[in-house]
Amino acid sequence: MRSRFLAALTALLALVLPAPPATAAVQADLLERLKAIPGLTVVSETQPSGYRFFVLSYTQPADHRNPGKGTFQQRLTLLHRSEQAPVVLATSGYGLPANPAASRTEPTRLIDGNQVSVEHRFFRSSRPSPADWDDLTIWQEATDEHRIVRALKTIYSGKWIQTGGSKGGMTSVYHRRFYPGDVDGVVAYVAPNDPVNPLDHAYDRFFARVGTEACRTALENVQREALERRERMVALLEADAARNGYTFARTLGSADRSFEMTVLDTAWAFWQYLSVADCPSVPSASATDEELYAWIDNVASFAFYTDQGMEYYTPYYYQAATQLGWPDLAFRHLRGLTRHRGLYQPNAVLPAELRSRHDPWPMLDVDHWVRTRSERMLFVYGENDPWSAERFTPSGRDSYLYVAPGANHGASIALLPEAERAAATATLLRWADVSPARRAPEAAPPLPDDPMLPDRHRSS
Repeated sequence: MRSRFLAALTALLALVLPAPPATAAVQADLLERLKAIPGLTVVSETQPSGYRFFVLSYTQPADHRNPGKGTFQQRLTLLHRSEQAPVVLATSGYGLPANPAASRTEPTRLIDGNQVSVEHRFFRSSRPSPADWDDLTIWQEATDEHRIVRALKTIYSGKWIQTGGSKGGMTSVYHRRFYPGDVDGVVAYVAPNDPVNPLDHAYDRFFARVGTEACRTALENVQREALERRERMVALLEADAARNGYTFARTLGSADRSFEMTVLDTAWAFWQYLSVADCPSVPSASATDEELYAWIDNVASFAFYTDQGMEYYTPYYYQAATQLGWPDLAFRHLRGLTRHRGLYQPNAVLPAELRSRHDPWPMLDVDHWVRTRSERMLFVYGENDPWSAERFTPSGRDSYLYVAPGANHGASIALLPEAERAAATATLLRWADVSPARRAPEAAPPLPDDPMLPDRHRSS
C-alpha cells in the first residue's frame, strides 16, 4: 500500500512541478548530435536563460547543379529550446551580424519555438572563393536552406515555420516555391513582389497618396531644394567623404552621382523608416545648406551610396539587377533638376564587372505559383511602407494577407488591429501545432526581438 501511495504521489508531483533543468548528459547529447551532422561545424555555444545558442557553419556546394565546382561555409545560428518544440527558419536575405547574439523573431516568440537563422549566400563570409556570381540565384539559396532543414530535421521533430522581413520575406517565399514540403507554413513580412519589372506604376501611385498632402509636398520640396543647391551640397558631401574616408569610384563613379542618388532616395527612405508623426521634421526652403544636408543624411544617409556603404549590399543589388527587379519611379517633380539618366536602378551602384541584364522569368514564375498553387502563406505589409506597394497575392489555400495601418517597413503582426492580430496569431499557432494553453512560460529575462531588417545607417 505504501509503495502504491508513493508511486501515485510521485506521478502527481511530476504533473504539477516544473521539469528539472536539462542534465549535462542531455546537453552533451545535443552538442554531439549537432557535431555528428555531416558538414556542420559548431563554432561556439552560449546559454542564455532558458535556451542554448549556437553559432554554426555548414558546408554548401558553390553550385548545387555542379557539386564538384567547390564549396563554401554558410553561417547560421541555432537558438535551441527543445527538440520537440517547433522550429522557425529565419531568413534575413542578407548577412547575419558579425558577432551573432541570441534573439527571437516575432513568429519564434509567438510559438515559443526554436530558431534557425541563416546567412544568405554571398553575404559576409558566406561566399565561395573564388566567387562565380552566376551562382547567386534564388534557386541556389533555396537549395542551401533545403539542405539545412533536411540536416536539422534529424534532431527536431516539431513543425517548421519559415519567416523573414523585406528581402528575407522574399527569400522565404522563394524557398517555399522550390521546396514546398520543407516547412509547414510561411510568415513573410513586407516582402516586395515585382513580377513585371518595368510596370512599376504602383510605386508612383503609392507616393501620390501616402501620408498627408502637406507632408508629400514638403518632401518633394526638400528634394527640389537639394538639387537646386547641388554645387554647395556636393561640396558638403565631398568634405564629409574626406573626413570619413568615403570613395565613389568603384560604384556610383562620382560624388555628384552619389549625391543625386541619395536625394532621389530621400522620400523613399522617409516612408520606409519614419511615419506621419515625423512630417514636422521636414525642413523648409529657409533651411541652411548645412541643415538640409544634415536632415537628408539622417533620413537617407549620404554614406549609404558610397563604395564603402555599397560593399555590404552588393549581393542584393546584383540579385535585383539579375532576377528580383527594382522600383522604377518617374520623379516627375524633379524634371529639369536631375543630371544622370537611368541612375535609379541597381546596375548604377554595382561595380562595372557585376552589371548584368535582367531575367524576367524567375519573378513571373514565383508570382504565378504564389497566386495559384501556394499553401499556408501569411503576408504582413505596412500601409505606409513603399516596399509594400507591390505585394504578393496569396492563393485561397489557407493563405492570408494583412496590412498594418500606418505602419512602415517594420510592420508586424503586433501592429495589426486586434481582430486581425488574433486571427493571424491563431493561424500561426495552428500551423505550428501549438495550443495557446500549452505554451511554456516566458523565459526570464526574455530574449531581445530580432527585427529581421538591416539598418542602412549601420550596414557593416
